[in-house]
Amino acid sequence: MSSELAGQVTVVTGGGRGIGAAVAERLALMGATTVIAGRNISQLGKTAEAISSRGGKCEPLECDVTELASVEGFTNRVLQSAKKVDILVNNAGIGGFGGPLHQLPPDQWDAILNTNLRGVYYCMRAFAPTMIARKSGHIINISSIASRNALPNGAAYAASKWGLNGLSYSAAEELRSHNIRVSVVCPGSTDTELSPHAGKDPKKMLKAEDVAHVVAMLVTQAPQSFVSEIVLRPTQKP
Repeated sequence: MSSELAGQVTVVTGGGRGIGAAVAERLALMGATTVIAGRNISQLGKTAEAISSRGGKCEPLECDVTELASVEGFTNRVLQSAKKVDILVNNAGIGGFGGPLHQLPPDQWDAILNTNLRGVYYCMRAFAPTMIARKSGHIINISSIASRNALPNGAAYAASKWGLNGLSYSAAEELRSHNIRVSVVCPGSTDTELSPHAGKDPKKMLKAEDVAHVVAMLVTQAPQSFVSEIVLRPTQKP
């Protein structure tokens, strides 16, 4: 365990498993007090216990990023307890790889866009003001390589991630004068429950820890540097 992020407070959405859990663990073991958010409080609790058992500080809090009232209540709880947030990692997301766009039920479209894009907007809207007040902060949005490439049978998911990239780049320009850095991470095929694995070799896919490593690099940049986007690919095509 290191002390690089000692005294800092991190919020990770979708922190119960997969990439979110790996990011939360990495930042907690770098010394940050980490709050993980999600809808499954039982899973969040298990992840927090695992991180705590390794010496990290981690608190699980229930939050549905698709509901504005839930995000606002969550934000209030975090700020009442921790008084500040230094790092926000918007990781909560769902997939949608079931078939062509014209066959996608509207409720599935809504679920994908509301979680993957609207949820990020809600969280940035909630936490950016406290970062602006302190003239400091990192916001890292976990996107996908699907934000750059065509994704047949996953058009809604791709749309949410293309939108997330545009949101991130634009917000970065709005916030950089306040000494707040907004970055987007676009992983390729990653071995998690979210990704479709049909025909792919999990041994060649990225691991959640690979994405966590990139997040750790971003939040430890020198003050004068700013990375707006990272595309992370497996060494070998899976």
